[in-house]
Amino acid sequence: MDYTGKVVAITGGARGIGLAMAQAFHDRGAKIALADLRGAEEAAKAFSGYGARVDVTKEADIAAFLIQTEERLGPVDIYVSNAGILRTDEPSWDAAGADDKAWHDSFEVNVMGAVRGARQVWPRMKPRGGGVFVLVASAAGLLAQIGASSYSASKHAAVSFAESLAVAHGDDGLQVVCVCPQAVRTDMLGGSEDGGIAGADGIVEPSAVAEAMLAAIENKHFLAFPHPKVAEYEALRATQRDRWLGGMRKFRRMMINERGRPV
Repeated sequence: MDYTGKVVAITGGARGIGLAMAQAFHDRGAKIALADLRGAEEAAKAFSGYGARVDVTKEADIAAFLIQTEERLGPVDIYVSNAGILRTDEPSWDAAGADDKAWHDSFEVNVMGAVRGARQVWPRMKPRGGGVFVLVASAAGLLAQIGASSYSASKHAAVSFAESLAVAHGDDGLQVVCVCPQAVRTDMLGGSEDGGIAGADGIVEPSAVAEAMLAAIENKHFLAFPHPKVAEYEALRATQRDRWLGGMRKFRRMMINERGRPV
């Protein structure tokens, strides 16, 4: 794909994965619009782009961001739904231990943030023959994140929504890419040096996630795997579910023995 002059809108774009994706697109000639709760305006200056404070739990914010992006840069060709949050199962570390707010917030941002983005951007793309919708999910959306059941459940729902978008709108020109990283060196690691259980296969830089996304767009792949092992794990989980669950219980025991907690 020739990205020259393409308009790319990215939520959660002021830092981490979103910012790395902005850099990757910009390096290839795209025009950049960034949305975030904080720092988007400043971050966008590096790309001579547009930045705005956007809360993805508010559809009016997303709509206003897209309207302003179109007025300043042009119609959006690529929309990246990257904003996300992680809530753990503290304090009890039971699978249902997190309170209702943690579950509500996880779904509001990780799932409905993408739903609202699609609801606003797809009607703008369709008359122009389509576009690209990138949803940054997680390996937890294909497997599970030990110690963070609300996060895992919301990311599974996000992957399912991405699949629904691809099925419903692929024939009308919408390319959907679902990015499923495992451990990435961002604030979401919470200062962990090794990434905990998610870092078992190593921690990758945000730039590696951006490159995996671009490769998926170029090769017309739905899933983007910054950690190639995730594809192997997904296949094992699908074909040998009992073995997979047993292995995950073993990992959980190991983390508790080493750290006193399952993350």
